Amino acid sequence: MQVDSLAIPDVKIISPKKFGDHRGFFSETYSRPAFAAAGLDLDFVQDNHSLSAAVGVLRGLHFQIPPFAQDKLLRVVRGRIFDVAVDIRRGSPSYGRWVGAEISAEAWNQILVPVGFAHGFVTLEPDTEVLYKVTAPYSPEHDRGLAWDDPQVAVAWPLAGIAPTLSDKDTRHPRLADLPAYFSI
Repeated sequence: MQVDSLAIPDVKIISPKKFGDHRGFFSETYSRPAFAAAGLDLDFVQDNHSLSAAVGVLRGLHFQIPPFAQDKLLRVVRGRIFDVAVDIRRGSPSYGRWVGAEISAEAWNQILVPVGFAHGFVTLEPDTEVLYKVTAPYSPEHDRGLAWDDPQVAVAWPLAGIAPTLSDKDTRHPRLADLPAYFSI
């Protein structure tokens, strides 16, 4: 397993090894001891799976507040996404900045988004399936979001001129300037 940091070092790209032969392939996509040896000692408690049928489905930007704040380890098993993490930790040198990476079944990479970041992705291929592990269970009472199109954050979503497909909930999230200080460092 290879672990690389993005421009905001707390967000990591994880590249598991993939062993193939005439039968297909084998890959250990998560190993608690290997993650701990890499300094990523996380206790995942829930797995989630999403399917987005069309190109341009935008999910996010989501996060949960304490005591149900979540680290997320996300991978794509079919298709391709552009994944984004926005630092919403007040006092952080990268507060309000975002990082993004393409995550795909073909590249066999994963992204680790820590607590204190709003997270989202947009699909770049039809019928994209995303699997992700989280360190706290889903809690509707603690579920929050950040506007995907906040001009202060200015995420460069690769939408290629198409309007994103959003849930009703994702059209109503506040901008960064209106977000309470849920996380501080």
